[in-house]
Amino acid sequence: MSMVVTVDRGPVRHVLLNRPEKRNAMNQELLLELGDVLRAAAGDVTVDCVVLRGEGPVFSAGVDLGELMSSTGEPGVLRPFRNVFLECANLCETMPKPVVCQIHRTCVGGALEVALGCDLRVASSDAQLGLPEVKFGIIPDVGGSTRLPAVVGLGRAKDLIMTARLIGAEEAERIGLVNRVAAPDELENATQALVDELLANSPVAVGRAKRVIDASARPALAQTLELEVAVQEYCVAEARERARRERDSQAAPVPAGG
Repeated sequence: MSMVVTVDRGPVRHVLLNRPEKRNAMNQELLLELGDVLRAAAGDVTVDCVVLRGEGPVFSAGVDLGELMSSTGEPGVLRPFRNVFLECANLCETMPKPVVCQIHRTCVGGALEVALGCDLRVASSDAQLGLPEVKFGIIPDVGGSTRLPAVVGLGRAKDLIMTARLIGAEEAERIGLVNRVAAPDELENATQALVDELLANSPVAVGRAKRVIDASARPALAQTLELEVAVQEYCVAEARERARRERDSQAAPVPAGG
């Protein structure tokens, strides 16, 4: 069964994360499929708008932690895993048509970083959002550290990333992290209302306005995305060295008479 499925509703392509048994946790297989689907949507002249959403009880619990741990276990593996992840957010941002992310219940870590690549976000009132990476000794490195400040401002981005706290939909809307909030049973209608507003305008003008706005907000995007992964590699290497020192200290013989 495909981990990403699409449904066309007129000129709107709904892209659904389809790994509900794993809370739509993003592993490489899902991300590769998502990248293919987003590229296809970007190049399809019959598609004027994309809606990204998740099947099952939550939008997405973020990165698949099992794969993340294996990718950070050895030097040189982090970048390939990270690049597959980052490409999905980049595709949402660079396609010349609006991308709306529909968020229900949970959107944390890498899932929020992909959502930040989207143009607009609509959340259910019971949603929880956040970037908890620093709790685990790493940083948001698939665009979160770069894109969040442009969306919510530097001070709020530092607050969310450096404390690793999760916030509810009401606060997320107040600080501009999400654009609209709706009751869970009204979320699809709220998303459709936003899509209808977008489709009421010239698709060419909307797409070109998106390009100019993004370029203005993140003029050094390529450099800061590269800095993210360089810092991540440092954090992972430091964690490995700390673990090695702890193992060595535990294995050291106790001095005689000590």
